[in-house]
Amino acid sequence: MELVSTTRDKLLKPLQLVSGIVERRHTLPILANLLFKKNGSSVSLISTDIEIQITTHADFGVGSDNLSTTVGARKLVDILRALPEGAMTLSLKDSKMVVQSGKSRFTLQTLAANEFPIMSESPDVSASWEMSQKSLKQLISQVHFAMAQQDIRYYLNGMLFVLEGQRIIAVATDGHRLAYSHVDLDKAPSGNGQKQEVIIPRKTILELQHLLEDSEDPVVVSLASNQVKFNFGDVELLSKLVEGKFPDFQRVIPKGQNNKLVVSRDALQASLQRAAILTTDKFKGVRCILSDNCLTIQSTNAEQEEAQEDIETEYSGDKIDIGFNVSYLLDVLANLKNESIQICLGDSNSSAVITLPEQEGFKYVVMPMRI
Repeated sequence: MELVSTTRDKLLKPLQLVSGIVERRHTLPILANLLFKKNGSSVSLISTDIEIQITTHADFGVGSDNLSTTVGARKLVDILRALPEGAMTLSLKDSKMVVQSGKSRFTLQTLAANEFPIMSESPDVSASWEMSQKSLKQLISQVHFAMAQQDIRYYLNGMLFVLEGQRIIAVATDGHRLAYSHVDLDKAPSGNGQKQEVIIPRKTILELQHLLEDSEDPVVVSLASNQVKFNFGDVELLSKLVEGKFPDFQRVIPKGQNNKLVVSRDALQASLQRAAILTTDKFKGVRCILSDNCLTIQSTNAEQEEAQEDIETEYSGDKIDIGFNVSYLLDVLANLKNESIQICLGDSNSSAVITLPEQEGFKYVVMPMRI
């Protein structure tokens, strides 16, 4: 029975959108598959890893039949990528999926659709709002790199979203540095109007970065007690939330630092990259010495090799000699697009705050280290 008749590229695009969360190794074989649902000409493709579910829709179904099956996501995507562009069909024959394009033919094993663990949507939506994909993508990109990766404090392995009036705040920290960014919505969110805080899992955030486009097209975000949903284009992403209490980020951000300098992002990034060459995997420390109109970057290693570089900058504050993990500085510089950044310091023992001169909504706090 023929299911789909289309071109390779038209089928590959929705498949790639949903296949990103499919893990290569699973205790449940069905999770390596994606659910293929056909209602007449409308086709839905669904993937899940139990924590996240992605659904996308397309209109390339053949005939008026309604049916569902599941097929290996990676194999299907790899086959389509390897095929030349052109017309192709998917059909079901003896409980197997047949992929045909030109003189190529592949027969893939399927598993029953009723075994596929569909995530149920929470009915108690507490807040919903709309923003541009570009705005949400930028908010995430300014913060995501500070998320912990496999911390025993599981609530750090994700991003805090705070809904406060018409402001959306995103915060991430791994205990050594913290990134904060906010954006103001054009329209008040629907819901009970109360302040809400949720922690979105790391994998969901990384998948959103991959799926969102730099466009003014809208994305609708809906919060419920135990999940969050993102709707944009033909994509619906449903994710569980991380339970736990996120640290009080307002207390972590230092205030009243008098020593400030504005420096070229490119110049500082290039200088730190060169200094990092002489650091080791065990010790990533670099010294930053601030004196009149000069920022000096230094690094040394166990072989007594040294790197030193001076950057001219307008600075007239206290003389400060402070050490940082160079990776934490390079991470933030790689994710900002601005020409210049502002660094605010108290003394050599207190955290530094990196901000953007023309954007008050961004702050990055990094703790000093002993050199």
